[in-house]
Amino acid sequence: MTTRYVYDFTEDGRQGSGLLGEKGAELAELTRMGLPVPPGFTVTTEACRVVLATGEPPPGLDREIGEHLAALERTTGKRLGRVDDPLLLSVRAGAERPAAGLMETVLDLGLNDYAVLGLGKTADRERFAWDSYRRLVQMFGTTVMGVDPARFGRVLTGIERQHQAADDSRLDACDLIRTVETFKDVIAETTGREFPQDPAEQLRRAVRAAFARLPESPGSPGSPGNSGNSGSPGSPGVAVTVQTMVFGNLGPDSGSGLAAVRREAGAEFEGRYLPNAQGRDVVSGARRALPLRELAELDPPSYARLTACLHRLAAHHGGPCEVQFTIEHGTLWLLGARPLP
Repeated sequence: MTTRYVYDFTEDGRQGSGLLGEKGAELAELTRMGLPVPPGFTVTTEACRVVLATGEPPPGLDREIGEHLAALERTTGKRLGRVDDPLLLSVRAGAERPAAGLMETVLDLGLNDYAVLGLGKTADRERFAWDSYRRLVQMFGTTVMGVDPARFGRVLTGIERQHQAADDSRLDACDLIRTVETFKDVIAETTGREFPQDPAEQLRRAVRAAFARLPESPGSPGSPGNSGNSGSPGSPGVAVTVQTMVFGNLGPDSGSGLAAVRREAGAEFEGRYLPNAQGRDVVSGARRALPLRELAELDPPSYARLTACLHRLAAHHGGPCEVQFTIEHGTLWLLGARPLP
């Protein structure tokens, strides 16, 4: 029987985290429950193990990814690389259990010098489009191409100071265009290679980069006392989730946050919410997030849907749980969930 290396979120999520990684198994389970999850697919740990053993991806992996990508394009009505309203993706690495040392998430994959113009074709979306492109170039440059994050940080800080902006959310579209071009120059100067304009190449390289960063464990490469982090053929491997982007940075009716319920029944909700922001903005602490209860006043329907999802998950897990969520123009999406101790 031919080994499969890619599974859609809509398939039976019971293959488990050993094959799909914790993130992939979690998203498949949320999808199976009928909760609002952006569509996507997972490249399994088996593919990673083949790369570790042979130095090459398994035969047919690119074909499988292409087939699942085509299905994702049919589902969303968008196409990767299309100039007008392109499909954009997030790429996340996941191990069987929570672990350090994995590749950081790459967001907005699929943007290039042309697609950014289509994404920002109206005046109210121009800043959003260039902010998304800035995020992609910065994340791809650090996680996939190996550029020191401090180099991008210095560029961004310099532009913020020049324009007397408290943070990057205060930069306008022109400032962000300049930031993107400077970031691309940093990549070229540091690596001797240009930021890739082909979205298919971006996806291929992001998946390979995730396979190259294995979870750290005592005595493993990448842990204290070891010089590398490329792993060995006996490693548990890494799975990679590829998911349709949803955007919390589209204006005041959008945002991102973390929410938890401490009791299966009752209203003991806690968390934080940041309007007009992506999830990374919430986690980084660069901007002050609001207490979750303020979402009930800003967007009562989304708050009601969120708390209903939390109740279902608490009942499903038999105890407290936490979710990562994004609201895009008033539509709630769950990006992850986990039980709490």
